[in-house]
Amino acid sequence: MVGELRYREFRVPLGPGLHAYPDELVRQRVGHNGHPEYQIRWLILRRGDDGDGGSNQVDCKAEHILLWMSNDEIYANCHKMLGEDGQVIGPSQESSGETGALDKSVLGEMETDVKSLIQRALRQLEECVGTIPPAPLLHTVHVLSAYASIEPLTGVFKDPRVLDLLMHMLSSPDYQMRWSAGRMIQALASHDAGTRTQILLSLSQQEAIEKHLDFDSRCALLALFAQATLSEHPMSFEGIQVPQVPGRLLFSLVKQYLHVTSLLDQLNLEPGARNNSAPGELNGERSRLELEFSMAMGTLISELVQAMRWDQAFSRQGSWARPSCSIFQPHPADAGPGLAQAQPALRRSRRFRPRSEFASGNTYGLYVRDMLQPGMRVRMLDNYEEISAGDEGEFRQSNSGVPPVQVLWESTGRTYWVHWHMLEILGFEEDIEDMVEVDQSAGVSGALGVALPSWRWKPMAELYAVPYALPEDEDAEESEHLTQAEWWELLFFIKKLDDPDHREVLHILQENLDGEILDDELLAELAVPMELAQDLLLALPQRLDDSTLRDLLNSRVYRKYGSEAVAGQQAYPSLLEAQQGALLLGAQARPQKSEDAVRAEVKEPKTQCSNASLQHLVEGYGPAGKILLDLDRALSSEGTLESEAKPLLMQLQRQPQPFLVLMQSLNTPASNKPLHLTALRILTRLVDFPEALLLPWHEAMDACMACLRSPNTDREVLQELILFLHHLASVSRDYAVVLNQLGARDAISKALEKHLGKLELAQELRDMVFKCEKHAHLYRKLITNILGGCIQMVLGQIEDHRRTHRPINIPFFDVFLRYLCQGSSMEVKEDKCWEKVEVSSNAQRASRLMDRNPKTYWESNGSTGSHAITLHMRQGVLVRQLALLVANEDASYMPARVVVFGGDSTSSLNTELTSVNVMPAASRVILLENLNRFWPIIQIRIKRCQQGGIDTRIRGVEVLGPKPTFWPVFRELLCRHTRLFYMVRAQAWSQDIAEDHRSLLHLSSRLNGALCQEQDFADHFLPDEEAAQALGKTCWEALVSPLVQNITSPDENGVSPLGWLLDQYLECREAAHNPQSRAAAFSSRVRRLTHLLVHVEPCEAPALVVAVPRPKGRNRSHDWSSLATRGLPSSIMRNLTRCWRAVVEEQVNKFLTSYWQDDDFVPHYCQHFDKLQKSSSELFGPRAAFLLALQNGCAGALLRIPFLKAAHVSEQFARHIDQRIQGSRIGGVRGMEMLAQLQRCLETVLVFSGLEIATTFEHYYQHYMADRLLGMGPSWLEGAVLEQIGPCFPNRLPQQMLQSLNNSEELQHQFHVYQLQRLDQELLKLDDTEKKIQVGHEASGQESEREEEEEARAMAAEMVQKEEEENENEDLFYEGAMPEVTVLVLSPRCWPISSISHVLNPRICLPSYLRGTLNRYSNFYNKSQSHPGLEQCPQRRLQWTWLGRAELQFGDQTLHVSTVQMWLLLYLNDLKAISVDSLLELSGLSSDMLNPAIGPLTSSRGPLDLHEQKDAPGGVLKIRDDSDDPRPRRGNVWLIPPKTYLKAEDEEGQNLEKRRNLLNCLIVRILKAHGDEGLHIDQLVCLVLEAWQKGPCPPRGLVSSLGQGSACSSTDVLSCILHLLGKGTVRRHDDRPQVLSYAVPVTVMEPHTESLNPGSSGPNPPLTFHTLQIRSRGVPYASGTGTQTFSTFR
Repeated sequence: MVGELRYREFRVPLGPGLHAYPDELVRQRVGHNGHPEYQIRWLILRRGDDGDGGSNQVDCKAEHILLWMSNDEIYANCHKMLGEDGQVIGPSQESSGETGALDKSVLGEMETDVKSLIQRALRQLEECVGTIPPAPLLHTVHVLSAYASIEPLTGVFKDPRVLDLLMHMLSSPDYQMRWSAGRMIQALASHDAGTRTQILLSLSQQEAIEKHLDFDSRCALLALFAQATLSEHPMSFEGIQVPQVPGRLLFSLVKQYLHVTSLLDQLNLEPGARNNSAPGELNGERSRLELEFSMAMGTLISELVQAMRWDQAFSRQGSWARPSCSIFQPHPADAGPGLAQAQPALRRSRRFRPRSEFASGNTYGLYVRDMLQPGMRVRMLDNYEEISAGDEGEFRQSNSGVPPVQVLWESTGRTYWVHWHMLEILGFEEDIEDMVEVDQSAGVSGALGVALPSWRWKPMAELYAVPYALPEDEDAEESEHLTQAEWWELLFFIKKLDDPDHREVLHILQENLDGEILDDELLAELAVPMELAQDLLLALPQRLDDSTLRDLLNSRVYRKYGSEAVAGQQAYPSLLEAQQGALLLGAQARPQKSEDAVRAEVKEPKTQCSNASLQHLVEGYGPAGKILLDLDRALSSEGTLESEAKPLLMQLQRQPQPFLVLMQSLNTPASNKPLHLTALRILTRLVDFPEALLLPWHEAMDACMACLRSPNTDREVLQELILFLHHLASVSRDYAVVLNQLGARDAISKALEKHLGKLELAQELRDMVFKCEKHAHLYRKLITNILGGCIQMVLGQIEDHRRTHRPINIPFFDVFLRYLCQGSSMEVKEDKCWEKVEVSSNAQRASRLMDRNPKTYWESNGSTGSHAITLHMRQGVLVRQLALLVANEDASYMPARVVVFGGDSTSSLNTELTSVNVMPAASRVILLENLNRFWPIIQIRIKRCQQGGIDTRIRGVEVLGPKPTFWPVFRELLCRHTRLFYMVRAQAWSQDIAEDHRSLLHLSSRLNGALCQEQDFADHFLPDEEAAQALGKTCWEALVSPLVQNITSPDENGVSPLGWLLDQYLECREAAHNPQSRAAAFSSRVRRLTHLLVHVEPCEAPALVVAVPRPKGRNRSHDWSSLATRGLPSSIMRNLTRCWRAVVEEQVNKFLTSYWQDDDFVPHYCQHFDKLQKSSSELFGPRAAFLLALQNGCAGALLRIPFLKAAHVSEQFARHIDQRIQGSRIGGVRGMEMLAQLQRCLETVLVFSGLEIATTFEHYYQHYMADRLLGMGPSWLEGAVLEQIGPCFPNRLPQQMLQSLNNSEELQHQFHVYQLQRLDQELLKLDDTEKKIQVGHEASGQESEREEEEEARAMAAEMVQKEEEENENEDLFYEGAMPEVTVLVLSPRCWPISSISHVLNPRICLPSYLRGTLNRYSNFYNKSQSHPGLEQCPQRRLQWTWLGRAELQFGDQTLHVSTVQMWLLLYLNDLKAISVDSLLELSGLSSDMLNPAIGPLTSSRGPLDLHEQKDAPGGVLKIRDDSDDPRPRRGNVWLIPPKTYLKAEDEEGQNLEKRRNLLNCLIVRILKAHGDEGLHIDQLVCLVLEAWQKGPCPPRGLVSSLGQGSACSSTDVLSCILHLLGKGTVRRHDDRPQVLSYAVPVTVMEPHTESLNPGSSGPNPPLTFHTLQIRSRGVPYASGTGTQTFSTFR
């Protein structure tokens, strides 16, 4: 049938490709709060079934969910279901027109006709008793069926005589009569669910109905039940082994199910629909119905658990308790007792710093690069392609490539390239220490404490360990009594007692409750003390039969208040266990008997028995086995003693365990032939007793089938078994149905073939079993429908529990859920997860894939890439792991690349699940892990083999999956209902918040109540951890995720509700310090809400499959495999961080707009940033995602301001840092305060990293740092500051400045050694000269004159050389203390040298004793630059500047002056006075440089006076006469000229802006020229630099007009590229992010000066891009490296 999808625009997603659509109103009621509630049917449709193609036609038999909804929820989720009056539109009544067409008189005549037809049919039935029904009777019934199809006549058929008529017809032996009865029931049941349930329930509750129904009649009635009632909740349990239930028990289940559904319908009716009683009577009646429904539901669960044999299957399961922990927090998959043992011993380095001690990854990467040496051990810190975090290896080498580091990894056995910041240095072996001793102190309990925290556990680092309020401690008075759920569960067992025992228990209650007379109403509302409950639980086990006792021991109330010794025992012994040589049956005594009594009974004289095997069986079973001996004696006598047998059978009905043990004895080895024959003889005789048919034969029928199938079964035993089964099936055909389900037909056929057909009644039994095929199908359908209906009712009770917040008082509710959730964590240990395996070729060898023999293999035969293995999976099997077994000895036959596909059929294998590269050394390759979807077909394709091979060899396929249990089905249903309920509720709450943002304050309490309720439900009813986690995850995703999505989405004003709330929180934060204020209460609500929303923070969403990442960069030695999607942060965290970032950006933008021109802008900004940082910690805790959002928000605000304003801000920060560094040198309290201010400022400056503003910040910081280093000298603080804010300098110029100082200091040490060598050489020359003179005097006068002349010429040459070196050695014989001169060699590439006017000429401006040192240093430096092989390269030369400082002694004072001041003061040593004009002429300096130097010298602290004279316009300098000063001046005097700070508004700042605009023009023009293809970013940088240097665009004149701003580096180009990316002018290609192209036609900014007007609008909101790896060739980087890395550019 096809219906119309009326509300297709309103849909709720329930899963991948699954949606729920509201369909129609089913019924309505008054809710617990007095407001009306409406039950809406929601259709569940998959993608493609919901009419996406434009059709609104859907299948009427589609799955659906019945959900009670309030008026507000309907308005928020499907407002079209509301009429104009605001009421829900009910379903269309097709029969309304038909009713209106029937006149009252005509309707009365029809009712009269129906009554007369009923009387006639009853009379005709009485007349044809025992004969074939006559035709008139069939015609009468046919007419009655036609009348029954008219809905207005339904009331007439509620006459009791109709039920009598149907009873007689159903019990008729004639098939046609039974078929006519079925037609009438179907007609009556076709109107509505209430009428259908009432008719079938009334029919099933007729007295002795089972006595009147034979097998065929009962099957006919069960078929009607299956078609008319139980098909409302169709469920598929394919692949799950459902036990076969006999028709008698199945009929009882149906009756109980109908009774429960009838009570549920009465509870859901409106109060006025039941009666017109007073409200008090209505409440009393509802309480009675609730109690009756609870008892009936408990009975149904108990019978269903026994029919499904769950109590036997899970009788040996462990504890029911589940660790009490949050179900919303994901737990580690490896948390368990062996966690501590499984963790490897940690190793750390004794001398190298870890990454946690560094402020950023870039700083840490530089540290690793500087410290790492070949041969050192390293550990991987992050997952990177094929290398996992924690892998260790040995560092080999590094270069300028990307990635730059090569490590030999132990995990792969080969080298792999990684990045610097990914490594942790362990050092050489002597540097490594183990941390085993430290870890041992924690122990296993410590590991478990982390994985499984208790309820009350809170980590010290986080205030809110659990987001919702903990369960409040119960009052002492309440804790002394049972809860209503516990009392009703105990009352259930009291009602199960026989009348005498029931009255005795009531008497005990009355005695303990002041003798009050107890009726059913009072019993339901009793407050039972715990002591009384314990007394009752001690008395109950002695009065209950086995099945009820089993239920009692499994109940929650008994586990909590009962005897621990008895509760820990099994209700019945374990079944038979076969052993070699003898049969040992282990059994336990009844709980009320002590072990001593058991031993005493065993030692009694044994009853004489004709069979020694049965006697041995009795000995193994214990005293309860005496029933079997008595039964054997009663049945073995010549005349069966019925008087003795019937009491024994009645006892076996209460305690069926001995009977089951007797049947299970058939499943023992064939050597126990005497026991088998004895058991079959007893069982065959038992069948003749009607009381014996009530025994649970079906529970041990498996033993009969095992004996029938066994090839070792003796022929005599087999013959007796067939006779027994034939007799049993003849007496009760229900057991023929059971045999059919167990496959007895094939087993009998094989037995006949083996024994050549010489088995008596074997063929008759086979035919009887075969005829029950359709009945077996009916029984299975019926039991699955009953189970499905029970599951739906359980889900309905869970929904009511969520909606009303009332406890669930149904007995065994937790038992039923426990059995449904069993198997959720159980794995299939067998290899039969598939139905069949197909291969692409050589099908005859496919069996070798499953033989578990590594020596055998399947070898393909085909072309390359055509080999495949196809797995046809069993229904419902979710693959936990799929692996291939290979061998490296196969060489070219070994697979190299494997791709796995999934699909619903072999023709639809379109979904690629994973792609894996197989390593040559692999032996077991994992292909899939933890699939969350069932794939009917999984195909493994071998795309390539090792060494280019064609065919492949596979040694085996291993599949691990969950056991086929009910858990996957129940999980899907539970998650669907939970998701639909909470998504509907989330939409309703979101609607309230959208209408009034203030209602967001109540969201915390709403969520707190919902989460607490789900946590409490899981703790009480879901003992399985996986089930609890599935519920918590679904609840969180369905409730919190949509809410966060809605409250973080901006409205028409661009403000989201949560953003508005966070803005209010920041505004009233200062006022919230008063705990009594309204602001404090408001802030508390906001904090509770935000902490609750971020309670669950998954690191990564679990990927569907496991795949090998695609290699990149230097590691392209392997083929690329398909990339698994990396788990992104959850939508909740993403939306919350995005909202927080927007709030921070708006706050910072307002601050910048208001205060950017203030003198104290930076301190105020740091305070504002600190306030935001503290607020982030208060609202969201110490989570890195929100701290990153805070930084991104600040960065976004900085990007919105114009260029010159941003330059002004960067200059203010550079100035503030400079002032704090200088102030910290003061020392004392003031210095410590300066250091604290500096630290706060540095944390704020880190935001500049990766932004365009970082370039201007580096420009100003470089200038101020140069003045500090030259004026005050280096200090440890400079390096510490650079280490913290190093990422804020794109060109790394400040770092290079410090490095150049270090190099200069090294050169100074070498120069000192050089001077000592020169002095030694001069002294050696003097010694040689003296020796030659002495030798010359001692020589004879007869020596030739030629030698004297040569010696004279040599002496003359020496004198010439000394004269040449006179200039260099001017101060060699200086009289007095030689001054200490230190030379700083500064590179102009990183040091800011303002102009050529700063050049110093030592010969003119410096005295000889200083000039000589400079000359010697020049010679030393020139010689150090002369190296072989470098002659052709241009050598560096020194150019002396006026930069630097000096210390002069002036009396008792030490003057700290600059180099210019030093020259000026030394010049006055020879003169008494000198004019300023003369100084300008002598030095060649400009007045801008000389005048600032004169100012401090002529101040009150200086040694000079400036006198004005007419002939000297600039004044005359003279040494001050301090003789009249009463206090002599002593100590150190700082006279260095004060620092001059730059201004962004000056020409230099405008030049920076012009340079930026010119570069933007170049970039846009170059990209325009290359069209849509774009350019690689490296190529673009090179082209821009080439155009900048050579022209013709921009004009060289325009570039030269920029002055100092004309210099351009690759970093400047990259900064402009990021600026254009943020504005949208340039775009990145999605498939190739490194390729850029021109995006939109915008007006290119020509060189101009941006206005500093605070009201001017900034650029568009920036975009965020991930890390770009940029490698340029031939581009001169200031850092001297070939790679620059920029992270998170905007």
